[in-house]
Amino acid sequence: MSLVKTGDSVLRDMMYDGNTEMEQGAIVCRLAPSFLRFGSYELWAARQDHEILRKLTDYTIEHFFPQVGRGPKGQYDYLDFFNIVCEKTLDMIVHWQRVGFVHGVMNTDNMSILGLTIDYGPYGWIDDYNPEWTPNTTDRQNRRYRFGSQPSISLWNLVRLANALYPIIGETEGLQKTLSSYQKRFQRKYLQMMRGKLGLEKNKEQDSKLIADLEAALQMQETDMTIFFRQLSDIQLKASKEDSFIHLINKSLYESEELKDANRKAWQKWWLEYHSRLQREESSSEARKSNMDATNPKYVLRNYMAQEAIDLAEKGDFSLIDQLQEMLKKPYDEQPENQKYFAKRPDWAKDKVGCSMLSCSS
Repeated sequence: MSLVKTGDSVLRDMMYDGNTEMEQGAIVCRLAPSFLRFGSYELWAARQDHEILRKLTDYTIEHFFPQVGRGPKGQYDYLDFFNIVCEKTLDMIVHWQRVGFVHGVMNTDNMSILGLTIDYGPYGWIDDYNPEWTPNTTDRQNRRYRFGSQPSISLWNLVRLANALYPIIGETEGLQKTLSSYQKRFQRKYLQMMRGKLGLEKNKEQDSKLIADLEAALQMQETDMTIFFRQLSDIQLKASKEDSFIHLINKSLYESEELKDANRKAWQKWWLEYHSRLQREESSSEARKSNMDATNPKYVLRNYMAQEAIDLAEKGDFSLIDQLQEMLKKPYDEQPENQKYFAKRPDWAKDKVGCSMLSCSS
């Protein structure tokens, strides 16, 4: 809702390396339907206060989950509640993967019971497609919360929530069944999401391999995820040639803007498979482009953009904050006036503190 400067200075150790410095203090005011987290239920389960745990869960269902059914004695069906929370969490994670968002600190006290993106820590959007990337400096050694691990970490959190709710559910079979199916349900929704990113409406058996091969190809050289997928919608089947596709890849590459020979062969192979797969679709190129552009954002809040806005704000210039705020209200629109932000991360930002390296004290 707002970010208000206090006028005071705050001592921060951004990299936790003993190099402290004074920064301008501010108060963030956030809004959400609820800030109840998985940890809110863990707390009362850990204290073995099952009465408060039940009251909290009843309150949550009453105010936010009207679709939850009731048991034969009129009490809420807590297992039904847990199933819905799992589905909301799953959907949230799928969308994170779709746009390349990395939360940074997926503890249970940062996981919304409503499946909302709240309490994100040193977050970021990946520039080059790298499942190993984490924006959190304190996570760089083990990479627990890296981009590619967010689906499995969400399941870990749901297991913790299941343990917390067990005292009022009273049986494990239903909980285990829901948790056991989570990975399969995620893979199904992830596959469907990736079909959307590629402009595929029909479900074909070979799509899983096509997507896996694409993800492997994107990692051969540093390839900008946002730019690659957004430009992919411009491919016109009737006029498209392999060279135009390779040109698209080159425009997404970091460091050298040209594919290495070995990588070029892999991309050529993928392109032939993708081109063939698109031929089996019935929608027009125009409809496909419209659908893909509604799935693949053109603009995301890259870390270097946020840092530039912070640097200016510290000097009393809030113009870039206003500009980025307006731009990000319509991330799927073309916005010619903001075209300069549809660009790869600058070289200077790759290893710059605040742009590639963040902490909870950032």
